[in-house]
Amino acid sequence: MKQYSKEEIKNQIKQNHLLCDGAFGTYYALKYDTKELPEFANKLHPERVVEIHKEYIAAGARLLRANTYASNTVMLQNAWEEVEENLRSGYRLAKQAVENMAKDNVETAGDNVETCRESVFVAADIGQIPNENPAAKETVVQEYIDICRVFLEEGAEVFVFETFADIEDIRPAIEFIGNKAFIIVQFAINQFGYSNLGLSARKLIGKAESIEWIDAVGFNCGVGPAHMQQIIRGLKMPINKPLTAFPNAGYPQNVSNRMIFSNENINYFVAKTGDLAEDGVTILGGCCGTTPEYISRMNVLLEEKKKKWEQENNEAGETEAANAENVRDGNVREDDAGRTEGADGKEQRTIINHSFFAGKTGKKLIAVELAPPLGSDDEKLMDAAHLLLKSGVDVLTFPDSPSGRTRADSILMAEKVARETGMCVMPHLCCRDKNAIAMRSQLLGAHINGIHNFLIVTGDPIPMMVRSSVKSVFNFDSVGLMQIANDMNEEQFADAPICFGGAINQTRRNLDVEIGRVKKKMAAGATFFLTQPVSTKQGVERLRRVKEETGARILCGIMPFVSLKNATFMKNEMTGIEVTEEVLARYREDMTREEGEQAGIQLAKEIIALTEDFVDGYYFSFPFNRVVMLQQILEKN
Repeated sequence: MKQYSKEEIKNQIKQNHLLCDGAFGTYYALKYDTKELPEFANKLHPERVVEIHKEYIAAGARLLRANTYASNTVMLQNAWEEVEENLRSGYRLAKQAVENMAKDNVETAGDNVETCRESVFVAADIGQIPNENPAAKETVVQEYIDICRVFLEEGAEVFVFETFADIEDIRPAIEFIGNKAFIIVQFAINQFGYSNLGLSARKLIGKAESIEWIDAVGFNCGVGPAHMQQIIRGLKMPINKPLTAFPNAGYPQNVSNRMIFSNENINYFVAKTGDLAEDGVTILGGCCGTTPEYISRMNVLLEEKKKKWEQENNEAGETEAANAENVRDGNVREDDAGRTEGADGKEQRTIINHSFFAGKTGKKLIAVELAPPLGSDDEKLMDAAHLLLKSGVDVLTFPDSPSGRTRADSILMAEKVARETGMCVMPHLCCRDKNAIAMRSQLLGAHINGIHNFLIVTGDPIPMMVRSSVKSVFNFDSVGLMQIANDMNEEQFADAPICFGGAINQTRRNLDVEIGRVKKKMAAGATFFLTQPVSTKQGVERLRRVKEETGARILCGIMPFVSLKNATFMKNEMTGIEVTEEVLARYREDMTREEGEQAGIQLAKEIIALTEDFVDGYYFSFPFNRVVMLQQILEKN
């Protein structure tokens, strides 16, 4: 088979639309009534794989995706060596199908025999590797690179990354491929135009557009052709790369516990994909539910459109030539073409800054955490909030079920406090309990209710004893959720953006890793940071280094322990809180409540004295919501 360079492929797309194949997986299941992953057929039933590829070529497909979408260690539940063999087999079978098609007789291949070898591209097909564990991200990123290495060794000239919710995990793999092949990246979005990670179609395309090695961008799966058309038309942004669209045949029906796509809408599907071509989509194909019949009908329609466009271009050329002749003959009448509009008339947008630190340059910011109750009685929390009304506090924060134990919802608690006290509030949002759809819904609801400040954290793991009945979600970590929030600021909250920040764990063993995380969060839009409680000189110095290397706006965490029991519990039961023997020595078992609180107040004052030259403020977490201690802490000696 002819090997195409990246530039040759680009030129072919410029000259004509590129028609791709349809769904392999759903068509395989339809033909063979099996529940096994079609990728296993690369070794178990290679003749089936070749036959399906040939059907798509005969239908008119000029881009053939190898049967390797789910060929990874997670989906196949195989060791890497077996996955690598599957990848190579899948790619070679697609190549074999093209070769066989070229050798078949005219009856089998129709009009495509003569051009088959020269016109069909075989693409390495790469799908998303499922991963709900942020700690395993590096392993997943490396596997994408390894998959690409295998395909390059097989001579792949086209790569299709499809059904992705974001681009970050595959960015290193794309850079690894570089200019060695033509790279297509496609995102899966819902009918509202958002990926499973909550990123908008506009944001996803913008990210892909910014990577020079990506040659074409677009969407596949998730929606039918009408919704995909709405999403593409709604982008309203210049796209400098070829645009792709591989919609589903429609939406499946549940028949006998199986998701079945009907082909009754084939005429509708083909008409809509023709409209997509009119809208500027140059690489067209099908995803779930589409069969060779869909591709064959699309091929006929695109050929008709091609003839129509060629005729229109010829007529336009003749008209342009005639106009030019009229100009030379002096036959063109001057009209009002020289009129000017004057001012553009665009309305100036007023952006409202609701950040808790707006207009407070030079002031030491004060944040106080109020832990939502474990039950439905919020009296103590509301009492604490009212006590802080005249304390000079800039913002009240509300943790989101810390330690993986159920508490009252942080946003609802914050909304009640804001409504009853008028104070600025900041709920915490963790990534553990809700998927991207729920997260976006929460942010929208909070914004509607006047909440504009958030602390975004990854979230503590669920306690071991309840894991069997309660599952973590973790669609993403805090950086991922910040990217969503940043995206919503551009899309939904442009006139009144939300203000969000992140956490700093200065007790992390490898401080360089934590500094790197802070920089990533700042790049994702974080404008402030709250730290884990600091209670030692060593902790102060580590925090100073974070400030020096990042320049972040930092509110130093302070937790005034109120008793020996309280300090001992924090030392032994709470991760990320550093309590040394020196700190414990400040407390006695026989201390009165007042003596314990005074010891905590003194500790807080000492930390403030050690940090006031470099931090931007303080974030207080009072045990048992004993906020009455704040006034004494802030008093000057």
